[in-house]
Amino acid sequence: MSDDPTIDMQAIDGLRELSPDADFLRELIEIYLQDTPQRIAELQDALNKKDIPVFTRAAHTIKGSSSNFGATKLTKLAHELEMQGKSDKLSESPVSVAKLNSEYALVAETLSKIMQGA
Repeated sequence: MSDDPTIDMQAIDGLRELSPDADFLRELIEIYLQDTPQRIAELQDALNKKDIPVFTRAAHTIKGSSSNFGATKLTKLAHELEMQGKSDKLSESPVSVAKLNSEYALVAETLSKIMQGA
């Protein structure tokens, strides 16, 4: 997993192709940066409450939105969490959620830089 970039720039280029307006990409990144911490908090809360359906749904949402931005490692981590939820095995999830939080911080930093240059 360590060979994966924080952000696959091909995904960003693909988003840029959707609209020539730089504000479009900035707006997409802003929405992601506002929404994802809420999903991560929801994931952590669901883990604490052992609410598997909410946990699984939050992981799935993070996986999908992160994939759109080419956040390869974060997408993989969210997928792992989603699978832990689907298999009803949350014993490894606290470590996985911590890894997800750390990777999200890197993604957020990288996307913020991209947004400034968009």
